[in-house]
Amino acid sequence: MTRFNAKSAARVGRRGPTSPITTTGVTGTTHEGAPGHGRDVKSELFLLGVSAMVAEDAFYEKARERAERFRRLVVEAAAQDPEWTVAFLTWLRGEGNVRSAPLVAAAELVRARPSGMRTRAVVDAVLQRADEPAEILAYWLTTYGKPIPIALKRGVADAVVRLYTERSLAKYDPVDRAVRMGDVVDLVTPAHHHPEVRGTWRSSLYRHALDRRHERGGPVPEDLPLLRARAELLALPVAERRAVLLSADGPARLQAAGITWEALAGWLQGPMDARAWEAVIPGMGVMALARNLRNFDEAGVGDEAAEAVARRFTDPVTIARSRMFPFRWFQAYAAAPSAGWGHALETALGLATQNVPRFPGRTLVLVDTSSSMETRLSGRSQMTHAQAAALFGVVLTLRGADVDLHGFADGTFPHRVAPGGAVLAEVAAFVRRIGEVGHGTRIAEAVSGTYRGHDRVVILSDMQTFHGRRSVTEAAPARIPMYAFNLAGHRHGAIPTGSGTRHELGGLTDAAFRMIPLLESARSATWPWLPTTHAP
Repeated sequence: MTRFNAKSAARVGRRGPTSPITTTGVTGTTHEGAPGHGRDVKSELFLLGVSAMVAEDAFYEKARERAERFRRLVVEAAAQDPEWTVAFLTWLRGEGNVRSAPLVAAAELVRARPSGMRTRAVVDAVLQRADEPAEILAYWLTTYGKPIPIALKRGVADAVVRLYTERSLAKYDPVDRAVRMGDVVDLVTPAHHHPEVRGTWRSSLYRHALDRRHERGGPVPEDLPLLRARAELLALPVAERRAVLLSADGPARLQAAGITWEALAGWLQGPMDARAWEAVIPGMGVMALARNLRNFDEAGVGDEAAEAVARRFTDPVTIARSRMFPFRWFQAYAAAPSAGWGHALETALGLATQNVPRFPGRTLVLVDTSSSMETRLSGRSQMTHAQAAALFGVVLTLRGADVDLHGFADGTFPHRVAPGGAVLAEVAAFVRRIGEVGHGTRIAEAVSGTYRGHDRVVILSDMQTFHGRRSVTEAAPARIPMYAFNLAGHRHGAIPTGSGTRHELGGLTDAAFRMIPLLESARSATWPWLPTTHAP
């Protein structure tokens, strides 16, 4: 990571480096009544998109209101800057690893048809997993009904050629979906016939998807060996299936037939005991492994299988490819009943946060523990915003030369992190203190009450503060950089940002934290998908 003199931060003036999230003045209030700084369209869209809760209730904002605000911002951004909007959505689904928001945005852009934008290409770019063509069509049909625009059909058709395989049909075509893969083929393939489809195994795959959807029966085509092997296993009498699982080549047969861990229990029609888990562990993804540690322990998987899981968690290439957010590893740690997974999970978290910078000088880190931070990151997540903020607060503390970590709500509490301590255990200790100092949000008071000549202030919060006797930006000296990590993407924030020493950042990934050294070394930070530039 780039090294720099600790005092350089103090020399950054109002005409110094800039950050991309920019406010346009006091245009309203926060949800708790403090003066609220509105942002330009791109900044508001970025923060809302990376919060990953576009179609779900937030503490202060209902899902319908949030979704409508997102739709409006996407269309406005596309009208202002089509190229930026496409780059943002591509990054958001790729490196940003957010699923729902880019799909919604692509569909809304098809509907708006902004000038200068090839919406077909946008749809193709944001569809990155084989279940997503069905999801974007389901969104359109439930929101707008038929007809489906040609640009949406063709973009989905382009993605289908990339994403639909025998294995994806086996994994992502459950019978309980409103729109299945056969429906996708029905809806989009007439609109665009790819030359690489006609007369190939893909053509057979599409026909088979349609047969499955309409329950036509019949044999699996000869040129689909994985699905034929799967059909053979599914046709076995239930009484014979466990013997296949326990045979020497059983695990290999399951993998060759695309029998995933999710499907194995149904296939066996019996319990997932140790042998069942051991058979599917080699083919499981990293996130699935992390989510099932409790099941592994309860089933009593053998040492060899457990060691194989641990090796996956400690492999840098595997962790990088998984694109798992760091807080997923804390979730796995919190759910695992056995301390035996601790070292592997700690290593995985270290790999997932290795690019979080090590700050020179003295740093004040404030983690919001108010009631609004107790909302979950998403409907599928058990992790709250406060827990995710605590994780990065602890990581920053352990990485820094001299960091003071405090939790805050109506009051503040100092939290000492032992040098060289284990991140996961230290986060768990911090999380146990949530609620200790009330449930309100008083950011200005928290900053002024804990600031003691630090070289920078880092705030992890939804930035929805009460109106105090002074503003948040005045709570520390003007020459001291203040970085607010906005975790919820609400319309108004508590500080003016974009230049000088006050900056708002979004998304709890190391990409966001890497902006801080850039700003303090007199370089302008920009959107994560663009190269950094030197300040004039």
